[in-house]
Amino acid sequence: MWICVLSVCVIDVGVMLMDLQKYVDGFGAMTCVVSVENLGDGKRGKFRIVCGNKTYIDSIEHPAPGAELLIQKFTPNSEYTDYLTRDLNFEDYCYKAAVEKKCMNSYASPDRIQGVYFNMIFLPVAYEEEIEEGTLCYCTYTMEINFEANLERLSNLSAEATSNVIRICLGLKVNKDFKEMMTDVVCDIRDMFDAEHTCIFLMDTYERKCSVLCEALAKDTILTTMNNYVDDAFYDIADSWAGMIAGSNCLVVKDEQDMEVVKERNPIWYDSFSSAHGKNIVLFPLKFRDMLLGYIWAINYDIKKATTIKETFETIASIIASEISNYLLMDRLKVLSSKDMLTGVMNRNEMNNYVDKLSDDTSGKKSVGVIFADLNGLKRVNDDYGHSAGDTLLKDAAKALEEVFETEEIFRAGGDEFTIIVLGITEEDLAMRAEELRKASEKYDHVSFAIGMCQVDDSTNVRQALRLADERMYEDKRLYYEKHPELKR
Repeated sequence: MWICVLSVCVIDVGVMLMDLQKYVDGFGAMTCVVSVENLGDGKRGKFRIVCGNKTYIDSIEHPAPGAELLIQKFTPNSEYTDYLTRDLNFEDYCYKAAVEKKCMNSYASPDRIQGVYFNMIFLPVAYEEEIEEGTLCYCTYTMEINFEANLERLSNLSAEATSNVIRICLGLKVNKDFKEMMTDVVCDIRDMFDAEHTCIFLMDTYERKCSVLCEALAKDTILTTMNNYVDDAFYDIADSWAGMIAGSNCLVVKDEQDMEVVKERNPIWYDSFSSAHGKNIVLFPLKFRDMLLGYIWAINYDIKKATTIKETFETIASIIASEISNYLLMDRLKVLSSKDMLTGVMNRNEMNNYVDKLSDDTSGKKSVGVIFADLNGLKRVNDDYGHSAGDTLLKDAAKALEEVFETEEIFRAGGDEFTIIVLGITEEDLAMRAEELRKASEKYDHVSFAIGMCQVDDSTNVRQALRLADERMYEDKRLYYEKHPELKR
């Protein structure tokens, strides 16, 4: 880690630019002077790069591969947006240094330049020049570039941010259900920053689907659960958030002036956010090995804590993303071990585990209904039309079953054999569901089931029910082929 010490300088108006250039040339690291137009009441106008030392100018005019800016010619006193896309985080740090006279430091890897970490220091310059539109204030912007993350620098946080990170990390080690644990974490984050709403929002970039992992709403807030907004079309909205971040590492919106930037970049989401009573937001992407998993955010937070939120999120985002990645991997492995990959219903292994669980469950007597549904004519379809047609037949059979039963109740027990296990059902209702299945199967070509069923009042006798249902299914199949001998092969 390195420290840059600033000696305060007072600059005469007549020799301002010359003295600023001389001053900035005294920095060894790439450094420029930024002017901030202070319009009063927290409002800011233009941000200009007044001058830069040779190392800084070389970074613009002779950039490293992959670090090219919008233009590669430095012009003194030009707006910084001539060189890079507007960045609200950069503006906020410049404002705090130049106008509020604070020493600011940030260590981040912006999305616009992958794999590059910037150690950025913003220091106030004690000079003000009155102009017609307002007051110009100045700061230096010094940056050091690392092509690998500096772990010591990443861990160098303010006392408040350090306390927040430790608290969040301890929350991630609690022995609870994953979603319950993450809900407790976002509740803590909400309380840390006096936010009205905090949320971890997942995005599946392959399936183009999104979902709320967990959220926390403040008491008496007029904001509502994110689940009210998420539908099949919402992925496209969430996909547009990267454009709002615009190459930075996050989006920090504090006030109406920042919201105008959001409105310009994403008017549809701006209207939606504003109409839902959103006033400010910190939106941070959750990435694991450069793969976007989703976002974490805080809405209507205490704006005095904006810098601390950003610093906290910059540290915990990768930790939370790692936890989510592990959870999604385990969930995926569970799906692979429990579901039939062709039809999407549960597999025989899951059926065996479920039967064992029911057989051993003495917590309370409950009824169970079992249906064996065996496809008629699968071999004929495979022989006449090929295995692809047979696979389609099996998929259609599963669709018919899912019209009548929950997916978790349906098991592919063998090649053409499905088993349905339903808890808490009467014999009459089971027979009614079997008839519904016969009607549902008529919607699909070649789908015809031989069905056997059995209901028992005690689920610990589920194996007996399975045996009787299997016997009745074979009797139903025998009767089917008696009526259709031409289909039997």
